[in-house]
Amino acid sequence: MNQLNNGFTLFLSLLVEAMPFLLLGVLFSSLLLFFVDERKLVEKMPKNPLLGALVGSMIGFLFPVCECGNVPVARRFLIQGVPTPVAIGFLLAAPTINPVVIWATWTAFRDQPEIVVLRVVFSLTIATIIGFVFSFQKDLNPIVQPAIARYMKFNPPAQAETKRRGKRYQEQQEETVPNLLQSGTYILGGKAGIPLRIVPNLVPPTSISTADKPLAAKLRLVVDNSIQELRELGGVMILGSAIAAAIQVLAPRELILSLGAGPITSIVVMLILAVIVSICSTVDSFFALSFASTFSSGSLLAFLVFGPMIDIKSVGLMLSIFKPKTIFYLFALAAQLTFVFTLFLNLHVF
Repeated sequence: MNQLNNGFTLFLSLLVEAMPFLLLGVLFSSLLLFFVDERKLVEKMPKNPLLGALVGSMIGFLFPVCECGNVPVARRFLIQGVPTPVAIGFLLAAPTINPVVIWATWTAFRDQPEIVVLRVVFSLTIATIIGFVFSFQKDLNPIVQPAIARYMKFNPPAQAETKRRGKRYQEQQEETVPNLLQSGTYILGGKAGIPLRIVPNLVPPTSISTADKPLAAKLRLVVDNSIQELRELGGVMILGSAIAAAIQVLAPRELILSLGAGPITSIVVMLILAVIVSICSTVDSFFALSFASTFSSGSLLAFLVFGPMIDIKSVGLMLSIFKPKTIFYLFALAAQLTFVFTLFLNLHVF
């Protein structure tokens, strides 16, 4: 009974600390989604691969989304012809390099400011390196899903053919299948309350599709999108908090201390935990804080840097853009670079 009370107290404390940041992140993400036109950003992206990867990694300051929201934005970037290093850099860094996550990390690790600084530096460096590596892949057909490749601007003939076929197929669907039986997510809007379909793979709700809508309509979309994201991300956050509390209470203290003290084992454990838990980057710092007393600083950074880049949840979303082998390369590169950087800290700094 005592363990149950301790676990429930720890669970509630994590939840109470993290909830305001989740609310802020969801609201901020929805506002930018419907009020910022990324087409203007596309025109100003640098063509230099290294500089493009660096700039793409820093765009998160303008699009503060977690790993649940960065995939649709990165997909739009690729379809609109943004250079690959920019899109990859944004995909990997945006969940960490944004003001909401930095603020949340500072709140959780106020007594360890080096954690906040190094999380930003490591995430930015790793995302830039991986983005630069992918710049050598000139032909994107082998690494992206066929549906994405046909829509991308680097392949105009295939793009035009796909649009023609897609339009004909959509018309056939609309003629033969009732709206609510078609695939996709729906929001209420349009004339006479007719539900509007959001196709998740290629036509996510963006500022492009809502640019001509009145302010009241945009605000309704912001509210609808915020509620939907909060429902999805809130469940993940509750599950992550419960897992953190259960591990702290149920796992043998000696086992946690032995794993957390080792310079190598602590990093490996936290890398695996980051993939399995799949907690939102807006609140993952509070999850990591629960291990601060037993795990090394380098291993905490491994969780905070690697988790927002690659986890089970984000892998599923990435499959809408990339082929499985591409995601494996992203996973391997991110894991190796994170391990090397954090191991250096464990061995030589902390």
